[in-house]
Amino acid sequence: MTRFPDDFLWGAATAAYQIEGSPLADGAGASIWRRFSHDPRLMIAKGDTGEVACDHYRRWHDDVALMKTLGLQAYRFSIAWGRVLPEGTGRINQAGLDFYERLVDELLANGIQPLVTLYHWDLPAALDDRGGWLNRDSADWFADYARVLFDRLDGRVTRWVTINEPWVVADGGYLNGVLAPGHRNMFEAPIVSRNLMRAHGRAVQAYRAGGAHEIGLVVNIEPKQAASDSAADHAAQRRAEAYMNRQYLDPALCGRTPPELAEMYGEAWQDWSPDDLALARQRLDFLGVNYYTRSVVRADDAAFLTRAAPVPQPRSTHMTTGWEVSPQALTDMLVWVRAEYGDIPLYVTENGAAFYDPPRAMNGAIDDPLRVDYLRTHIAAVGEAIARGVDVRGYMLWSLLDNLEWTLGYAQRFGIVHVDFETQARTLKNSAHFYRDVIAGNGALPNG
Repeated sequence: MTRFPDDFLWGAATAAYQIEGSPLADGAGASIWRRFSHDPRLMIAKGDTGEVACDHYRRWHDDVALMKTLGLQAYRFSIAWGRVLPEGTGRINQAGLDFYERLVDELLANGIQPLVTLYHWDLPAALDDRGGWLNRDSADWFADYARVLFDRLDGRVTRWVTINEPWVVADGGYLNGVLAPGHRNMFEAPIVSRNLMRAHGRAVQAYRAGGAHEIGLVVNIEPKQAASDSAADHAAQRRAEAYMNRQYLDPALCGRTPPELAEMYGEAWQDWSPDDLALARQRLDFLGVNYYTRSVVRADDAAFLTRAAPVPQPRSTHMTTGWEVSPQALTDMLVWVRAEYGDIPLYVTENGAAFYDPPRAMNGAIDDPLRVDYLRTHIAAVGEAIARGVDVRGYMLWSLLDNLEWTLGYAQRFGIVHVDFETQARTLKNSAHFYRDVIAGNGALPNG
């Protein structure tokens, strides 16, 4: 067993649209996800929406009490931009701001540190009407929004995240159209990627002007492994890695863009100006990494954009999402980040698994052994990375609650707490009891 640092931070994560419900309550403005989920041309699986979700907007007090019973030391959550600024800019909705202030105060009263994400995909619809992330002004919109939160909450909130998973925003929302706002345009994706990183940079600059604590960026990283030793497969691996992983890490941490992107995008690519590269590269206090799975790839000229096709791994365990379970890849990924980008402090800001949850036992228990094993092996993988010299300072499990898994709807359950979406009853799964014991032992993994 690897000993975790004494100040290692154990927590869990959620996102606003996935759990809050009441998306228009108390003067909030609609988001692109509310619009997307109600559009009959797009829609979420089975017509699910975030109108109720986990009803956290009304049940937040009880949910914080639940966090305390688990021994959480930190809670990573996102703020719905449109709750605070219904039009995205300008007028502040005091009721929306008050909601997050109450939540932060309740967390602190229960000894739980808030780790706040400013943007987890729910752009105000009013800003989407003005071009959304395609508009260069979006960087300034975001910085203005961030200042409102910094002015109100900095001090009580000591760790801020600018943007969660910019790759997902650009790829799912603007290239492949499977996420809000549902665009499918190869020329739009690189524009959005650049503006997201410009927005990130503007928000960090705004924080440096008056903030007193820490701010960082969260990226999703999927380690890419070549299917063979052939030169073609290794080239495919580099393209896949550049597209998903280095497309955002390189600008944020090195002030450059991967050269493979110009090759892949062709005429849709525009080189970043020196000013844009400088803006994206701001001093960060930490980097958050979200990890779920790896990808083994082979060269395939028919594969869209990256010319890299995934190779199925039939001997591995897979989640109900189809994602392969690969804890070793988590260690490898954390070691890779350190080797590639230096000793920036890291947090695992999301890590978890969707598996089928069996019916409740006679004693009320929900036995989810695959999720327990996933957590056991992946927490051990984080410990192994620490033993190999990586500065990992915390682990935020995804997710505290079963929730709306974006276009997958409510069918995919990542939570360690079961949510009955008819009654909103919360039930701790065995994985929740397991994680409580992990926290109590500072990473010591319970037997069984």
